[in-house]
Amino acid sequence: MPNVAVIMPAAGKSSRFTNKEKKPFALIDGRAVWLRTAELFVTREDVVQMLLVLNPEDRELFDRRFQANIAFMNIKLVDGGEERFDSVANAVAMLKDEVEYVAIHDAVRPCATTELVDSVFQAVVKHGAVIPAVRVADTIKQVGQDHVIQATPPRANLWFAQTPQVFRKDWLVEAYAKRGSVAGDITDDAQLVEATGHPVHVVEGDPGNIKITTFKDIFLADAILKSRPKPKVKGPGHPFADEGMWR
Repeated sequence: MPNVAVIMPAAGKSSRFTNKEKKPFALIDGRAVWLRTAELFVTREDVVQMLLVLNPEDRELFDRRFQANIAFMNIKLVDGGEERFDSVANAVAMLKDEVEYVAIHDAVRPCATTELVDSVFQAVVKHGAVIPAVRVADTIKQVGQDHVIQATPPRANLWFAQTPQVFRKDWLVEAYAKRGSVAGDITDDAQLVEATGHPVHVVEGDPGNIKITTFKDIFLADAILKSRPKPKVKGPGHPFADEGMWR
């Protein structure tokens, strides 16, 4: 069983989320988005470290609302940086020595499944770098700023990238050490690892593994989660036995 660290970036500005609070702190059926996401990893035996990256301006609010959760779940808080890659770099610098693989999972993807995590965690041991992705089913149009179609790329080899994206620790550390020399617009961690010359393997993702971007996505995530069978409670000592403690 590999030793995995999980980094959950949650330091974004939530500029497209038209609500009074930021995406990670919004509630889905009474529980914060980031909490629902963290629950996916917190009881896994192969997860030896969890790092939640927050915007420093959110720390006071976070401590007030969630300090008990953090203590119980053994999650370490990390200050975010100016950009997402600065935030992840801050977390990478705090990885424990025993960590072999690092999973980076959006804190606002609460609908990932245990089966999906199992799939990428198993595949990374063989391949060294793995992401889940979903095949593009619709026709894709490349459109210019004048809203005129420029091209229609063939969709046969196009996939929608998801998280958790999982990498060998040494590959990820190398990629972040070299990120200043990487040219072009890097939009996810897999692309950064690719730029250092390491191949990234794709496993089948889950269409329900949505990323919450707008407030309407909260309702979609709620519907997805409620459509799934509820996990069995393992007894009074199990951390999910009393859902009220997570609110």
